[in-house]
Amino acid sequence: MVVVLLVLAVANAVGVNGVSYEHCKYERSLNQRPHSVSITDFGAVGDGVTLNTIAFQNAIFYLRSFADKGGAQLYVPKGRWLTGSFNLTSHLTLFLDKDAVIIGTQESSQWPIVEPLPSYGQGQDLPGGRHRDNGTIDGQGSVWWGWFRSHTLNFSRPHLVELVSSSDIVISNLIFLNSPAWSIHPVYCGNVEVRNMTIYTSSNSSFTSGIVPDSCSDVCIEDCSISVSHDAIALKSGWDNYGISFGRPSSNIYIDNVHLQTSLGSALAFGSEMSGGISDIHVQHLHVHDSLTGIKFKTIRGRGGFMENIVISDVEMENVQEAFQFTGYCGGHPDDHYDPDALPVIKRITLKNVVGTNISIAGVLSGIEDDPFTAICLSNINFSVTSDPSASWVCSYVSGFSESVFPQPCTDLQIPYSNSSLVCFSLPNYGGLAAAK
Repeated sequence: MVVVLLVLAVANAVGVNGVSYEHCKYERSLNQRPHSVSITDFGAVGDGVTLNTIAFQNAIFYLRSFADKGGAQLYVPKGRWLTGSFNLTSHLTLFLDKDAVIIGTQESSQWPIVEPLPSYGQGQDLPGGRHRDNGTIDGQGSVWWGWFRSHTLNFSRPHLVELVSSSDIVISNLIFLNSPAWSIHPVYCGNVEVRNMTIYTSSNSSFTSGIVPDSCSDVCIEDCSISVSHDAIALKSGWDNYGISFGRPSSNIYIDNVHLQTSLGSALAFGSEMSGGISDIHVQHLHVHDSLTGIKFKTIRGRGGFMENIVISDVEMENVQEAFQFTGYCGGHPDDHYDPDALPVIKRITLKNVVGTNISIAGVLSGIEDDPFTAICLSNINFSVTSDPSASWVCSYVSGFSESVFPQPCTDLQIPYSNSSLVCFSLPNYGGLAAAK
């Protein structure tokens, strides 16, 4: 299985030192590029019918020459611009007029197959890409959803934007519609900002996801509205032995003020592909409505890796079937070569200041028998549940701490917070880790 996509950017990875969210405090100021061209300069026609793949490719090839001269901007004016996949270059701003719509063609031959990602075993280098401002990218994914359901695809479906080994990325003020699969997939990236985005796919689409940071560091996701059929935001880091060998975690990620809805998945998901590790994550001001699952941590024996030092706070949920889910029995394997003794480590996860109305089940937490999930911390949580409150939590092979939680959680999660020592964490005000007693 390999991945095809509408827009692929490839760029130099960046190193990360320490845990800090200073880079998320303020929206980055974007200097005007000294060189700018319009897609119409390369013969593109915005009538929604003319295929403009070659025009986009030629424009970006031309703009590559300005990478060491302050970069360049490709302007897409008002119109409907049909295209197949095209690669971005470094130091490029793709700027859409508010009435511009880039449309992904439904002709599969215009979506080339790309090489497998090394951390997945299924499955180039330039910094400084930007996508903005106020326009729309429509993947026309319905044909791909149909092919997926009928099992007629010989490869995986396209993503709207995939950024590979890239740094200093800004995606802002855009509308993404009808992705064939995932809408935004940064992988092996550093210093990524996703702000003021609207992402939508139909509720009857097939396993469509919103924003999927994958083996990325220093990521800010803020002020976004996402409605999809599967996971609205999902953090990942590689699959089984491939992800373990590649060894790049997703870390230092900050998510703030997002409105999420999903018909068949989770509003906020971690895993199940997490073999490179996921750590030092701060999520706040999360709004979830009309969804199957609110927050989900998922893994399976053979993954290895870790999910730890994660704080999720100030959450509102409404009409959610299952508020929290932790599972050690989710996901398959890329092949038969996985190591069944590679056990994931799930610990130091804090959920606090959460309210929910019309919640069917408060939480289902299922660790692995010989690999329990530990230091799960619950604080100041109140759910109005439609089920029997005494049966609204289901737990096995987990342990942790709680205070001020209604309905009362499982016995294994009822250790008082005062006994938590340094295992329950907070990440206040974008700062570093701080122990919470």
